[in-house]
Amino acid sequence: MNEDALRALVRDTIARLGSGVAASAPDPARLIDPAHASNFKYNLTPSADGSCVIEPNVRCNHCGYCLSHGH
Repeated sequence: MNEDALRALVRDTIARLGSGVAASAPDPARLIDPAHASNFKYNLTPSADGSCVIEPNVRCNHCGYCLSHGH
C-alpha cells in the first residue's frame, strides 16, 4: 500500500464515520500495488509427492506462501 492509498482509505473512513454510515472493509484490489516486489509470485512446480515446499513434513494445502515473498 502506498501513501496515497493509505490517505484515501483514512479520508474515506473518517467521512463514513462522520456521516453515521458504518465503515465497510476496504476493497483489497484498491490496496494492492501489483508492481511492488512483495506481490511478485514465483512460478514453482508443486512437489511430486504432495508435500509442502516450506514444511516438507506436512501435505501441501495450496496456500500460496511458497509462491510469494511471504508478505
